[in-house]
Amino acid sequence: MPPKGKVATKGQKQIATENAETLKFYSNIMLAASIIYVVLRLLWRYESFTWWNWLVLAFASAIYIGCYHFMSSMAKPKYSEKGAVVDGGLDLNMQSGMGEHIKDIILVTAIVQVLGIFSEYFWLIWFVVPGRAFYLLWVNILSPWIFAPPPEVDEKKQKKMERRQNRRF
Repeated sequence: MPPKGKVATKGQKQIATENAETLKFYSNIMLAASIIYVVLRLLWRYESFTWWNWLVLAFASAIYIGCYHFMSSMAKPKYSEKGAVVDGGLDLNMQSGMGEHIKDIILVTAIVQVLGIFSEYFWLIWFVVPGRAFYLLWVNILSPWIFAPPPEVDEKKQKKMERRQNRRF
């Protein structure tokens, strides 16, 4: 049963602090996954460390940097002259928001990177991300646009159009 009354909303200061905590948490995840990958891959499986491993490490780092930069620009708070929070930025923890999708990309990349220590084939899991992006594009934009029902025409306009078509010059 849904709660009665008004839904609680967050203040701009609370959004700004939660965004800062979220950015710190995900930067720790990115850093930990990269360090674990480099240390274990170099120490444990050094003989199989090839140019491919450097390439996927650079790919993961580029994904991390891009996602972190995007999230930090979304969550950039604006302060007044007195130092009070005027705008906390976009809420990164909002359900079904863009921040949620970016956090998912970071988590998938971190998981794939850590699993990539054991086998290079785990990097193929990363193809889930473009697949999910295409699915969201199809469900939210393309499919409703392509399969939208034609607009309804009222009877008066329909009769007028029929008369014009039947009229001969």
